[in-house]
Amino acid sequence: MDNISLDLKEGEILGFLGPNGAGKTTTIQMLLGALTPTKGEIVYFGKDLKNNHEEILEQVNFSSTYTDFPIDLTVKENLTYFSYLYNIKNRKQRIERITEIFRLNDLINQPIRNLSTGQKTRVNLAKALINFPKILLLDEPTALLDPEAAKYIRDFLLNERKEFQVSIILTSHNMAEVEEVCDRVIFIDKGKIIADDTPDNLARSIEVSHVKLFIKDGLKRTVELCQKETISYRIEGRYIIVDLNEQDIPEFLRGLMSQGVYYDEITIDKPTLEDYFLQVIGKK
Repeated sequence: MDNISLDLKEGEILGFLGPNGAGKTTTIQMLLGALTPTKGEIVYFGKDLKNNHEEILEQVNFSSTYTDFPIDLTVKENLTYFSYLYNIKNRKQRIERITEIFRLNDLINQPIRNLSTGQKTRVNLAKALINFPKILLLDEPTALLDPEAAKYIRDFLLNERKEFQVSIILTSHNMAEVEEVCDRVIFIDKGKIIADDTPDNLARSIEVSHVKLFIKDGLKRTVELCQKETISYRIEGRYIIVDLNEQDIPEFLRGLMSQGVYYDEITIDKPTLEDYFLQVIGKK
């Protein structure tokens, strides 16, 4: 890591993004105290992590899709085991509540080895909420989940933030998900922070829009026009998707008409956080 500095506000969901190898996992490991920074300090609730490790981690938890549990223990046994890492009152009632929240009732007595990958992800998230933490560190929380389960988790995180002011740091490669749930995004590459802004502001920093046209007759002429004007494009069946600055779209459409090309459908998509991600990766 290269002199990175970041803060997390109460009740904020912060997206922590970057390409593979950028330093996301290393940073999270340092935030958990699993790795010690060579310099600088990590402060939670106004207290230094190094000197207040046990007190601070009582109010912090972590989940990663890519970690596993003792596979011969049941879901209930695993949750019970992990609950003893924290000073939890009414332990039995807490486990019952977490089981209900993450819809684990039908799995509670199943050994971990019998669960699907998506079911293990839900158990992992349940474990991360077992102490009802003030700060939650999530590494790819909805990876490997089906769309319905992933939406349920996103809605849960938004509600958890709203009701309990939980602060969340979230890594994800699902840019649409990040745009939906994150208040702010930090983009890291090669151990350096290269952007810190809202998802909307980062998306707006990209000038190119995507124009999708359905063309019954004239697709070849459209491609020739794009090649002549050095415009980026891609073909999907009878659709062509053209990347243009917004102010250049009318001139491009007039150029098609002058070539006798008419489209039956048109969709114009504004830049997204994914466009920002891809542009930054391309530059690197």
